[in-house]
Amino acid sequence: MIDSVTELEALATGIAIIDGDNVITYANTTFARRLNIEVLPRRLTDITLPEARSRDLLEWQLRDIGESALTIEIAPGRTLTFYIGARRDDQRMVIVASGWPRREESTLDLAAQLDPLTGFGNRLMYAERLRELEATGARCAAVLVIDLDHFKQVNDTLGHGAGDELLVLVAQRIRASTRGNDTLIRLGGDEFVILIPEEKRREGLEALAARLVNLLGRPFLVNGHQINIGASIGIATLVGDSEQLQDLLRHADLALYEAKHQGRAGHYVFQSQLEQRAFDRRAFEVDLRRALGLRQFTLHYQPQTSIRDERVIGFEALIRWEHPTRGRVSPLNFIPLAEEIGEIASIGRWVIRKACEQAMTWRDERLIVAVNVSPAQFVDDTIIDVVRDALAHSGLAPARLELEITEGLFLDESEAIMRRLWAIQELGVAIAIDDFGTGYASLGYLNSFPFSKIKIDKSFIQAEPSPRASALVSGILAMGSNLGMATTAEGIETAEQYHQLEQEGCSSAQGYYIARPMPADQIADFLDQFAPPTAQAG
Repeated sequence: MIDSVTELEALATGIAIIDGDNVITYANTTFARRLNIEVLPRRLTDITLPEARSRDLLEWQLRDIGESALTIEIAPGRTLTFYIGARRDDQRMVIVASGWPRREESTLDLAAQLDPLTGFGNRLMYAERLRELEATGARCAAVLVIDLDHFKQVNDTLGHGAGDELLVLVAQRIRASTRGNDTLIRLGGDEFVILIPEEKRREGLEALAARLVNLLGRPFLVNGHQINIGASIGIATLVGDSEQLQDLLRHADLALYEAKHQGRAGHYVFQSQLEQRAFDRRAFEVDLRRALGLRQFTLHYQPQTSIRDERVIGFEALIRWEHPTRGRVSPLNFIPLAEEIGEIASIGRWVIRKACEQAMTWRDERLIVAVNVSPAQFVDDTIIDVVRDALAHSGLAPARLELEITEGLFLDESEAIMRRLWAIQELGVAIAIDDFGTGYASLGYLNSFPFSKIKIDKSFIQAEPSPRASALVSGILAMGSNLGMATTAEGIETAEQYHQLEQEGCSSAQGYYIARPMPADQIADFLDQFAPPTAQAG
């Protein structure tokens, strides 16, 4: 079957994409040559035809939004068959051939193998090309899988039309960087594949990948908007650690995952150990999906104390995963995965509900319970219902619940996010900014919502003492005071850190210097025996 521009020309088949006004937005070289098209864009019905009747027939055929075929005379004694694809998203594909092709060169078969948006092949073409390589006994091949970074943000902010235009521009840059016998595939969404049929040294493949990363990292202009994305690329070669042609795409995908894991906007070449790593990750994912149902999660609580009143004012709920064979799994290891695979919603719902239930057992009804909430839990209005249901189920007073969110929640500056925050606050629940100073660069969000508290990240508290570090903490404390927000310093480990924060007017303290996180059943004893840090120091 068809695998490259070179073979398309050999089959005398041309491909073009037209928009809703029948304007040609893309044409391969064969199409352009067959119809004497030198400049794009151009209306398909404006091509030079010897008779007005031929143009009328073509215009009439184009009125039908479904699939159709038409053979017309384009020059004296010369005809072309136009296969016109069904209209989709205000676009359609047009294929031209010299009469009806032979069965083995059917334009209908070709149409099924093409992506109408970019003119690249699709999964069917990739599979067909792989079968051809296997039939010839090919022992040299390589696959590059290209995934665009931050493409979803383009669709979310500018719309899918702009996203489609961006994909067309991306395809043009990929095409310009490859050779005629490379097979170009759009797998779907924002993922592309380059299948290189002959041996190529690893250095050459990495040079191609680096060039593509550079090209796709340059700005695009779509509808007057400058768009900056990036690309991550995975590489697999048949002459490397991949032994079978059928393994190439899977191995390149594993390499792509590693490239993204290492920070995106880069490339990675598949190595055999990635398969074991993928197997381990899959097993870890399965265990995580089962953990909630098997009741392997528990909550520990770290106290927060008022520096001025020298009393415990509440506890932060911290999730713990006790696995029967893995032992205690750090939240730093499983929370990102839970966000990635969509488990964070159910885990987060359990944490809020369980924290409210356990807070109701504390004797002092003034104590608050603080719960961390992932940005992924704010993707829809469900978070509002989760909070409301947890309060109703437990009977906890809303004023005793505090949700801690990170600055990353405000990256997309979504009105929906702010609406959900306001809805939660209207329930009577406080909302604090956690890990302040480590995320979002703009401080505008502090002026858009009445946050109850700023939690200063422990990296500032535990930094090597210096005038600069002290000035940063002092600045955050002063800002909180001026905005009428309480401040909590987390990660306090020494008396020196505690007393420095006390002198600078910090509202409350949290860290190992106060107490380590503890199971729920130890809280009562802790409160009975609690001695203020100043008493400890004395």
